[in-house]
Amino acid sequence: MNPLLDRLRKVRDGGLPLATLTAYDYPTGRLLDEAGIDLILVGDSLGMVVLGYEDTTHVSLAEMRHHTRAVRRGVKRAILLGDLPYKTYETPEQALASARQLMDDGADAVKLEGGRAIQEQIRALIADGIPVVGHLGMLPQHIQEEGRYKKKGKTDEEAARLLDEAQLLEKLGVRAIVLESMFKRVARTITEAVSIPTIGIGAGSGCDGQILVTHDLIGMFPWFCPPFAKPKTHVAESISNAVRAYIDEVRAVDSAS
Repeated sequence: MNPLLDRLRKVRDGGLPLATLTAYDYPTGRLLDEAGIDLILVGDSLGMVVLGYEDTTHVSLAEMRHHTRAVRRGVKRAILLGDLPYKTYETPEQALASARQLMDDGADAVKLEGGRAIQEQIRALIADGIPVVGHLGMLPQHIQEEGRYKKKGKTDEEAARLLDEAQLLEKLGVRAIVLESMFKRVARTITEAVSIPTIGIGAGSGCDGQILVTHDLIGMFPWFCPPFAKPKTHVAESISNAVRAYIDEVRAVDSAS
C-alpha cells in the first residue's frame, strides 16, 4: 500500500481537513507541493484552463499522461491523483489499461466520474491494486448529455440516489470521493454516512476537505471563474501588467536609439 494514501484515512480519524488543488505542469506542481498542499489533482479541467477546449470531454489520455508526467517531476510529498479522461473507461478492460498508464506516469491514484454505472470498472481497478478516488454530483464529462452545469441533490429522490452511490463507492473500496456542485445538506449527509473522506468543490464546508482548480484560486483564468471560487490573488492581471511594462520598455529603448 502506498503510505501516502494513509493520509486519506487519517482525515476521518481526527486529522486536519484535506487541502487539494490542481496542477498541470512542473512549476505549479512543485510550488503547491513545497507550500504543503495535501493532494494534487492532475485534472481533466486542464482541457479548459490550459488547452483552451470548451469542456473536459475533448481531453485525451495522451494529454493526461503528458501533464501527469510533468507534475510528477515537481511533486515529492503530496498525493498525486490523475483523472481518467472522457471515454477512456467505458469497459473494465479499457479502464484498467488507461489507469495503468497514468500510474506508470507517476499517479498515486486515479479518479473517475460516476457511481453505479461504472461499478464494474472500479472493481477491476481495485482488484488490480490501483487506488481509486470517486467523483459524484455534477460530472463535467457528462456536460454534452446534460446540456449545462447544474447543482445536484435538489430533490429528495436525487439526494437519495447520490447517498446510495456514495455508499456503493465506499463498499467497492474507493479511497475518497469528490463531491462536486452539490447542495450543502446533501454533501454533509453523505460525509456523515460514509467512513471515507469526502472532498468538496462547490458543495459546502461539510466535507472532509476542499478542492479548487488552481487557476480559479490565483485568478489565472479571468474569462471565467465559478461562483464558489474566491481568488486569493490575481495572477492574470499581474501578467498583463508585466507584459505592458515590458512592451513600453522595449519601445522606449527602440525610440531612444
